[in-house]
Amino acid sequence: MGEADQIRIEALVEDARVHRDVYASEAVFKLEMERIWGRAWLYVGHVSQVPAPGDFITTTLGLTPVVMVRHTDGDTVHVLQNRCGHRGAIVCYQRSGHAKSGLFRCPYHGWIFRSDGSLRTTPSPRGYEDVGFDRDDPAFGMPRLPRVGIYRGFVFASLSETGPDLETFLGETRATIDNMVDRAPDGEVEVTGRVGHRFRHRNNWKFFIENLHDAMHPMVAHAATGDAVRQYVEAHPDTDDGRPEAEVIAPFGGSYDFFDEMGFVGLPLGHGYMGGSKSIFSHYEMYPDYLASMHAVYGEERTREILSYNKHNTLVYPSCTVRDGIQSIRVVKPVSVNETVIESWTFRLKGAPQDMLDRTLRYSRLINSPASCVGPDDLSCYDRIQEAAETRAIQWIDLHRHLGRDEQHGDTLTAIGTSDLALRNQYRAWLDYMVVD
Repeated sequence: MGEADQIRIEALVEDARVHRDVYASEAVFKLEMERIWGRAWLYVGHVSQVPAPGDFITTTLGLTPVVMVRHTDGDTVHVLQNRCGHRGAIVCYQRSGHAKSGLFRCPYHGWIFRSDGSLRTTPSPRGYEDVGFDRDDPAFGMPRLPRVGIYRGFVFASLSETGPDLETFLGETRATIDNMVDRAPDGEVEVTGRVGHRFRHRNNWKFFIENLHDAMHPMVAHAATGDAVRQYVEAHPDTDDGRPEAEVIAPFGGSYDFFDEMGFVGLPLGHGYMGGSKSIFSHYEMYPDYLASMHAVYGEERTREILSYNKHNTLVYPSCTVRDGIQSIRVVKPVSVNETVIESWTFRLKGAPQDMLDRTLRYSRLINSPASCVGPDDLSCYDRIQEAAETRAIQWIDLHRHLGRDEQHGDTLTAIGTSDLALRNQYRAWLDYMVVD
């Protein structure tokens, strides 16, 4: 990127506003894939999705197709580029599956690769004799990503050879992952189902992660949904029908004071979270059999400590958001400047009663799925902003709310929940990634 382009990128983000080009420019999107998605640690999946040697899933990191596979040694999890080292064809089209004997076969010319990405065989090998072809050259395999890290079963990878290690990158967001896993009486979580919810958004990837901590919209965008739930409960005071659904949906119609009290914490590298001691999950019913199982493992004091830790959303910038209280992860999959896929994955707390998983699945169905009661409200708003950005109906997106009222604690910033600090924190990280060579 030349000096003129660097200056132009820096001009897109100011202290209290961002330019429409961050959502609508093809050139900016292309640079984001290189500078942000090509450098950060990105969420790939969970080890429970590949339990046996040869088990694999396919996904994308930015625009790069990859395969996460359990190696034939039974212990190692590799993340490979999902490309044949011969002509570059995608090798695996299945979302998940099992590679017999840990081998992948390219569907074009039949090159066969091991589960560590190395080339095993080529058809009619005499064609490569005495021609300078080196089958041991990694360039002819399915290249392993430069860096892969696993934190408590959650697999991340980076397309860059340089940068902070995984635990340094995650920083304080590790506490959310820790809490999700600690909520399992057996000390482990596992992904439920082979395929998560896929929600296609016809807009830029940043709208979703901006909305995670936008506490000004629920009382407006979700007003009709919240009102319908309250009206139903009031009309049926003597029945439990619909109560589990109401438990999940009702908080999305909360008050400004409620979200202000949750607060926001802005972390380095664009990460952040709302809540802590209070969140939309704080009021959830605590099932007696679950409490009993936790007490048996942790004792009452430690159980109380674990279950009183309530985050609303924890953003691991730029690729995923973790909800420990409801055991779910949503993953951001950029497709183009104005198209994004959001995947939602739910987790089972091992050793917990079925009621806990039922609520997690209920939450995913009612909030995160394409047919949910809440998600489409958000998507409608994203679409309106994308249209305005693309048609130049607006030039700048405003971020003034509670500007200058943040509190600094070392490398952490805090503010009340309805502050625009969350967006300002993300765009500080955005600039750091985008303008550094």
